[in-house]
Amino acid sequence: MDQSQIRDFCIIAHIDHGKSTLADRLLELTGTVSERQMTDQVLDSMDLEREKGVTIKASAVRMAYTAADGQSYELNLIDTPGHVDFSYEVSRTLAACEGALLVVDAAQGIEAQTLANLYLALEADLEIIPVVNKIDLSAARTDEITLELADLLGVEPDDVLCVSAKEGWGAGEVLEAVVVHLPPPRGQPEAPLRALVFDSHYDPYKGVVAYVRVVDGELVDGQPLLLMATGVTTEPIDLGIFTPQMTPTERLGTGEVGYVATGLKTVRECQVGETLTTATRPASEPLPGYRPVKPMVFAGLYPIEGEEYSALRDALEKLQLNDAALIFEPESSQALQFGFRCGFLGLFHMEIVQERLEREYELDLIATAPSVAYRVMTHAGELLEISSPVDLPDLSTVEEIHEPWMRIQVFTPSDYIGPVMDLVTRRRGVYETTEYLDAQRVLLSYEMPLSEMIVDLHDRLKSVTRGYASLDYTFIGYRPGDLVRLDVLVNYEPVDALALIVHREQAYEKGSALVRKMKEVIPRQQFKVPIQAALGSRIIARETVSALRKDVLAKCYGGDVTRKRKLLERQKAGKKRLKQFGQVMIPQDAFLAVLRLDED
Repeated sequence: MDQSQIRDFCIIAHIDHGKSTLADRLLELTGTVSERQMTDQVLDSMDLEREKGVTIKASAVRMAYTAADGQSYELNLIDTPGHVDFSYEVSRTLAACEGALLVVDAAQGIEAQTLANLYLALEADLEIIPVVNKIDLSAARTDEITLELADLLGVEPDDVLCVSAKEGWGAGEVLEAVVVHLPPPRGQPEAPLRALVFDSHYDPYKGVVAYVRVVDGELVDGQPLLLMATGVTTEPIDLGIFTPQMTPTERLGTGEVGYVATGLKTVRECQVGETLTTATRPASEPLPGYRPVKPMVFAGLYPIEGEEYSALRDALEKLQLNDAALIFEPESSQALQFGFRCGFLGLFHMEIVQERLEREYELDLIATAPSVAYRVMTHAGELLEISSPVDLPDLSTVEEIHEPWMRIQVFTPSDYIGPVMDLVTRRRGVYETTEYLDAQRVLLSYEMPLSEMIVDLHDRLKSVTRGYASLDYTFIGYRPGDLVRLDVLVNYEPVDALALIVHREQAYEKGSALVRKMKEVIPRQQFKVPIQAALGSRIIARETVSALRKDVLAKCYGGDVTRKRKLLERQKAGKKRLKQFGQVMIPQDAFLAVLRLDED
């Protein structure tokens, strides 16, 4: 295909604004997928994506389209996730495109992730085509949202496309706009090969399958390839395009999107952002890559049955091959025995990984409360990075503890400014700006610690605004804080999996709330079970789970009182002995209690 007749584009949107449905209509209209094969959310191949209505992995597809001018075009669509946890997937996709469709829900309007993705696209110097979707809804505010979108992008309202992806209205206009308004790929066909790896997955037979966009030169089947960042050379097993199934082909020209089955056995050898070139005629310099994906949220995953430890390790290794953002390392806990400390991009990413492990590998898991990575400066001048409260050294040796901070943007109707401000301020949020987008909606900007927002900030925002608020966040750096380790003792034994790093001012409040929650979920024993929250050697809160008591006097029908007293004393001595040797089984709910501290 001539380079001038190729268009590489993606669809960006806030979660649940109809992005995958619009992709379905484009596939139907171009005849890429037959009616017999057509299903909802064709490009969302995972069960979890369909159930949650969320795109988790980026996916690509090639469409053949004959425009109104009679010319045939090759359209390469790369579908992107909409959830903020997967914004790294979006940035990878944008680097492989020349243009983007910005989709906005006609009922909900511009939201947090709409703007976040738009700014990413503008930074990547992409051409933007604005699209208002769901105009068939009874609650649609099509004219109002069209004006908002036109004002945001600085275009005329007539340039904004109004469609209903569900009904198929306006899908043809979208394809015409892609052909007319988006530029063809910029690249040099005669130059040495440079292909950008924007995603990958692992195939047990073909090794790492890299999703590539050819920027310069051409990729020919059978030629040996060099990965410029790692210096690894390989002879590809297979080469092809997405239709949306993987379809082998002999070559990929400049500007085309496809896949290369590299035969490599680990994703680390072919990382996202890598530049592929030929081993015989390598390019002089690689393409601008991506920043390495850095996990922000950490949690322990432990098998409920100890003998499933090796199965969990194998499952994590296989999952990591398809999810380069997941990291893990072995750890042990006194309460939970052996497991793994895993790093995730956010709480939703953690939820997805845990569900995939339980479904795809049939594992029963306990997940500890999520935490973040802290940087600890010791008096000796040593800088430590810890992701688990258990690893925090003795505070007498610590000079400063630095925690990650985020800049958050909250879109909310103006009626809910008070509750939103109160919620964020209680979580150590630092106010920045208030920006009125129109008479009804406002954008609040805050800075706040990541540890205060990872657990349930999004859910709480939805609750106080009746579902109308949306949230976006970006990492801004590490800052020192007055932080301490809060330990939980059950029956005078510290449970390391329940330890938390908290701000000193919140330690008493969180410790009291946590022991109250623990009292509700720990089952009663034959002896009293004290539950304590401690800062170092100082106990700051305590609750006691009362003992189950057998009525040993039931068989006494009167008689001498000394006999009754003797039976009670014997029971008391037995309980004392049982308390010394008895073990308290801590259920999964106890480890999740920390997630519900703010519900009281």
